Amino acid sequence: MVVPNGWTIKPIEQIMRIRKERINPQALINTRCIELEHIEPISGRLLGWIESNNQRSLKAVFTAGDVLFGKLRPYLRKYCYPSFDGICSTEFWVLTAFDNSVDNSYIYYIVQTNRFLETANSTTGTKMPRADWSLMKEVSFSIPLSLTEQRDIAAVLSDADAYITALEKLIAKKRNLKQGAMQVLLTGKRRLPGFDGEWDTLNLASNSTLKARIGWQGLTTAEYLDEGYSYLITGTDFSNGKIAWSSCHYVDKSRYNQDTNIQVCNGDVLITKDGTIGKVAIVNGLTKKATLNSGVYVVRPKNDAYDRTYIYYVLLSQIFADFLAKLAAGSTINHLYQKDFVNFEFEAPAAIAEQTAIATVLSDMDAEIDTLTAKIEKARRIKQGMMGELLTGRIRLIEEDTENG
Repeated sequence: MVVPNGWTIKPIEQIMRIRKERINPQALINTRCIELEHIEPISGRLLGWIESNNQRSLKAVFTAGDVLFGKLRPYLRKYCYPSFDGICSTEFWVLTAFDNSVDNSYIYYIVQTNRFLETANSTTGTKMPRADWSLMKEVSFSIPLSLTEQRDIAAVLSDADAYITALEKLIAKKRNLKQGAMQVLLTGKRRLPGFDGEWDTLNLASNSTLKARIGWQGLTTAEYLDEGYSYLITGTDFSNGKIAWSSCHYVDKSRYNQDTNIQVCNGDVLITKDGTIGKVAIVNGLTKKATLNSGVYVVRPKNDAYDRTYIYYVLLSQIFADFLAKLAAGSTINHLYQKDFVNFEFEAPAAIAEQTAIATVLSDMDAEIDTLTAKIEKARRIKQGMMGELLTGRIRLIEEDTENG
């Protein structure tokens, strides 16, 4: 490892240490208490915290500027840098500088590096796997001798975090606006300009064909290919109302040709019927053949009875959520049958043109969210690249070492 001028290489145990203070929080009042569930993975954003007076289990103590890192799988990519004193779950490592030659802000970005995370992921234990500090402390990192350079690096990366956080908030706002638009447009509470016709009751079952891979066509896991003739869409490939093509397995041509009813095309609406039932996706961006596994329905209109994209948004809305809730009332359902859809009906514009117009408004909102999502993914990649350059000294923010210690 090449060490830049004014830098050194230190093992983690000489960069940071774990605070060991523990406290029984029952006697505390209005002390902020952070649990693993309060941290947004990857971004390190605090989702909130609870007051300690209701907490009974032993807690770890932290002070403002300490770095919290979740040591329990599956929370190994949860970390934060709180600006206040408080207590937290003992499943966090409370990390602080080993001595006054290291700034905690620099530590916060060390714990986000792939090297730190991959080592932490080498967990021990089988029942409740945890990261092992004895493995961590032997890993070494480059670090500027100058506290000024450490803080400058952290400040640049903090600016990148602030940009990402701003995009996250904007995406959340756009999603809330879309939910509000769905609430009023799909119920007729608000009409689009130029439409004032009647709405009719639409029964999904009587106006649709629902098809899925039937029992005798069942696939074995050995037939799930890493590459092949046709995508195989499963419920686990549903992502934010779309299909994540990169996660799909494949099947061979004979399995694709086995049933034309489940040969999927762009514009098809899909619903999961097993496991986590009622997940919805619309097919777009499909560039090769695709078929379904047994856990997914494809829903298509009979005789152009409705606009497919409009129905997609109905199925994403509270209308369908309420239907599923009634269906599940008093039972634990893990399968959605075709006969269940016989009772799924709702008010919809009689004019297909109005359905299409509503779907277009909502699709445009989704397109804006997709653009912002692509932007935030790019920003995260750029930040990772910046960390790789700045935390190794390949790119310097100062020309020479001006402070030592």
